[in-house]
Amino acid sequence: MKTEWNAAQYLRFEDQRNQPVMDLLGCIRQFSPRTAVDLGCGPGNSTIRVRQTFPDAQVVGIDSSGDMIRRAKAEHPDLRFLQQDLHELEGTYDLIFSNACLQWVPDHEHLIPQLVGQLNEGGIFAAQFPMNSQEPLYQIIAEVVAEPKWGFDKVKLDYNGMLTPHAYFDLLSSCCGSFQIWETKYYHDLADHQAMIEWVKGTKIRPYLAYLQPGQREDFENELLERAKEVYPVMKNGKVIFCFNRFFMVGMK
Repeated sequence: MKTEWNAAQYLRFEDQRNQPVMDLLGCIRQFSPRTAVDLGCGPGNSTIRVRQTFPDAQVVGIDSSGDMIRRAKAEHPDLRFLQQDLHELEGTYDLIFSNACLQWVPDHEHLIPQLVGQLNEGGIFAAQFPMNSQEPLYQIIAEVVAEPKWGFDKVKLDYNGMLTPHAYFDLLSSCCGSFQIWETKYYHDLADHQAMIEWVKGTKIRPYLAYLQPGQREDFENELLERAKEVYPVMKNGKVIFCFNRFFMVGMK
C-alpha cells in the first residue's frame, strides 16, 4: 500500500529534522563535489543545505512524493528537483547524499552497493536514517499496531526497516575504499505529548493512518497519546524530551 507524504506535517519540526542534515554535511564539507544528488529530498530542506555547503556543485533533489516535490520547488525555485523513485537514478555523481530516506526502501544489501556504484571515482556516499526502534514511543507504536482490532495484518504497508550496524559495516567494506559509520542520539525538547504524536504522524505512523478510516485514526492517535503520557515525564519547564537515535554512514569510492 503506497501512501502519500504531507510536506506541511513533516516541516512542523523542521529545526529538529535539519540538525542531522547539518551534522552529516559537517563531516564531508572538506570535499569539493562538482555534482551532487539529494535522494529523498522531501520538501527541499536538505537540498538547500547541500547547495549552501557546496555552492559550486550542480545539485539536484529527487523524491517520489508529489507533495514533497511541489513544496520543494515552491520554497527553493532556484534549485532543481525531480519527482522520481531513487531506483530510477541515472548517471554518476561526486556526492550522493540521503537524509532520513533509506529506511523506507527495502533490500539495502543491493541498494547501497548500487548507489556507491553510481559515484565517480573518489566520490562520496553520505546518508543518515533513524535507528530508533528501542525508543519507548516506537515500542508503543509497535505494540498498538500489532493489536488485531486495527486490521493492519490484512494489508501490506510501506516498508520501514534497516540492517544492523554490523551488517552495514560489512556491506560498506565490500563496496567502498574507505568509510565510517556512527550513531548520534538527539534529545529533542517538544512542547508536550501531543507534539510527539504530531512528529510521528509526519513519518512513522503515516502509512497506518492512511489505511484507517477517519474515526479509527482518531482512536489510534489517542491510544498512542495516552500510552506516551504514561512513559514520558513532563520536565520542569513543561516540555517533554523525545530521544531520537540516528545512524550515519560516509563512504568513499
